[in-house]
Amino acid sequence: MKLSQLRSALRKQASPKVATVAQGFFKTGPGQYGEGDRFLGLKVPQVRALVKLSDELTGDDVLTLLHSDWHEERLCALLIMVRRFVKAKHDEAAQQRLVKLYLANTAHINNWDLVDTSAPQLLGVWLLTHDRAILDKFARSKYLWERRIAVITTQAFIRAGQLEDTLRLVRGLLHDRHDLMHKACGWMLREAGKKDVAVLMDFLNEHQTRMPRTMLRYAIEHFPEAERQRRLRMRSADS
Repeated sequence: MKLSQLRSALRKQASPKVATVAQGFFKTGPGQYGEGDRFLGLKVPQVRALVKLSDELTGDDVLTLLHSDWHEERLCALLIMVRRFVKAKHDEAAQQRLVKLYLANTAHINNWDLVDTSAPQLLGVWLLTHDRAILDKFARSKYLWERRIAVITTQAFIRAGQLEDTLRLVRGLLHDRHDLMHKACGWMLREAGKKDVAVLMDFLNEHQTRMPRTMLRYAIEHFPEAERQRRLRMRSADS
């Protein structure tokens, strides 16, 4: 499938009703985190189905999609990059080119779903065996989506049983002002707890009184109800 054919296929499946719902769901109104984002109106499985037909696209084609004003085209580009990264698992040079492309285009990875469907699967897997300093840089970024990339990327490390980077980055983001970062950090803490609940307990015991309530709520979502309520009360008492 050529680029023009893929774009045509996206538009043939577009639904104005789905687009309207997505514009609300992804907060595209004035002053919201997704301000100005535009949606064709496709669901993720529809986009994924087309990704499987994308092998004919050139690197420039993928970059064109990534720079698109349309959310689903950017999502498609990122899913294509992930697909190519996985297929190139025995070609380090090819994987490195995709990582460089990803890092050079974070301005276009500009909503939480775009981050969450690409950062762990591409950047995270790469950084399992490469220097991770970029994550500390991103965690200090003024750009919300780079901060989210930093934290969500560590999901790949958590899956490999490596929890230290997640804990360090979250520790540095305890006072981040954005709700989407509270959710991201809490989510990754919860995932870390699935690997080692004692590590999560120690982290919470040290930091929970300084954590945003949303972060704490996400982190303890799977705790027994009595323990969850106890920790939420402790957070409220100290806030």
